[in-house]
Amino acid sequence: MKLTVIGAGNMGGALIKGWAKSGKISNITIADKNESLLAQFKQEFPAVNTTTDNIEAVKDADVIVLVVKPWLMKLVLAEVKPVLDLDKQIIVSDAANFTTAMLAEELGQDGQFFYAIPNIAAEFAASMSFIAKGASATDESLKTVEELYAIDGDTLVVPENLVGPGMMMASCGIAYVMRYIRAQMVGGCEMGFYPQQAKQIALQTMQGAVSLLKETGWHPEEAIDKVTTPGGVTIKGLNELDHAGFNSAVIRSLKAGLK
Repeated sequence: MKLTVIGAGNMGGALIKGWAKSGKISNITIADKNESLLAQFKQEFPAVNTTTDNIEAVKDADVIVLVVKPWLMKLVLAEVKPVLDLDKQIIVSDAANFTTAMLAEELGQDGQFFYAIPNIAAEFAASMSFIAKGASATDESLKTVEELYAIDGDTLVVPENLVGPGMMMASCGIAYVMRYIRAQMVGGCEMGFYPQQAKQIALQTMQGAVSLLKETGWHPEEAIDKVTTPGGVTIKGLNELDHAGFNSAVIRSLKAGLK
């Protein structure tokens, strides 16, 4: 597979690093206007191809992943449109809210178009990626895209209207999880731990919770019941979270970006 990624910023860079580290893709081309950024990738991953020329990057590519800001998508698509082979190439939009219908509109016809949203944990093969296929995309192309993103973590194929909610839960949601970890660290410091100790405790506790749910298949409330005893300290802390509107705040944060 010849893979071209246009855009090597935070999200594009995370995807590229995950794919390059895996060793499962032999031909990766990175296109970006930032030459110093490209030089960093070339130094870290000598086997990748780098260029500032989007047109050269997309020629003969099997899969083209566009990871640029949404407001730049039209400019990039207009630039590369003359050299695209829409009968053969798979085009993936990783730009928030830039759907497969928008790809078809900008490129003047339907093709093997996909809308995918990963998160920055892709660098460590720990992303949660949502993939939706366009009206004309084949199951064979879907399999190619799904296998590509599976290299960088878990994938979920969804209708296109669920990519946005998925983005709020996993792509934006990773920041909300970070904020909870930060709050737990601050609380730990107030109770007497050094910041690095508090970070270690918070991270391992988060890891433990995730591992427990994955390994057992339990519902979170079932796991909560295991550590909540009548009149105990855990229920007191849980009730404080409820009194402060914790559940409501989380739900509102997830829905905020959809308004």
